[in-house]
Amino acid sequence: MWRILQGETSSTRTPHRIGARLALTTAGAAGAVALASGAAFAASSTTVEPAGDYFSAHLTSSAAFTVGSVTVTCDTSETNPTDPLGTDDANKVPEDNTNPDGPVVSAVNPPSFDNCTTNMPLVDAEVTTSGEWTIEAQGGSPSTASLVLPQGGLVVQTSGLASCEAVGAPDGPATATGEWTNGDPAELSFSDVSTPVNVTGGTGCPTDSDEALFSADYEVNNESSPDTPITIQ
Repeated sequence: MWRILQGETSSTRTPHRIGARLALTTAGAAGAVALASGAAFAASSTTVEPAGDYFSAHLTSSAAFTVGSVTVTCDTSETNPTDPLGTDDANKVPEDNTNPDGPVVSAVNPPSFDNCTTNMPLVDAEVTTSGEWTIEAQGGSPSTASLVLPQGGLVVQTSGLASCEAVGAPDGPATATGEWTNGDPAELSFSDVSTPVNVTGGTGCPTDSDEALFSADYEVNNESSPDTPITIQ
């Protein structure tokens, strides 16, 4: 469920094909900004509507994951509520949908990535997502939504002429922050978002790289009330 941000999360396991410039940023959750005087501003208030409704997110462009010289591009990516709707609180706006001091948070089912290609001949890629992912909604100008992946919560494995493994967030949770645009449907855009990564493998593997970059555009739909868009204020 969406909830007022209190702490960290952990995880489940879902294997998927990827091709992404999938990179999850190390940007942390919203906090205080120090003033020269030593005072601090609290994060902006956030309200997510409609309370109690379930949402999905589907890719509207290709998603790209780049580590060093290796790029994987995916034509399909999505996260959906657990079927049947109402089974659990994943991908759900909470009833307590307002935080006066910062983000509102929901558990989300890990996103899938399919129909993927790499920029290397005769090389395939597969992604495994694991753990309890969350999404943090933050009101503002612009509003944002941040995917938080648990430690080791995304693994990209290539096979063929280059056998490599890239583990996202190897040392702790990582955050990928995208810009949110209210509308029908709402839009969520990630542009070259960075996250720490650990790469192992042989020839052709970018083992010197310690970050990955993620770019993708999603539309976010209300699965409970399709005529009522999900909004962040």
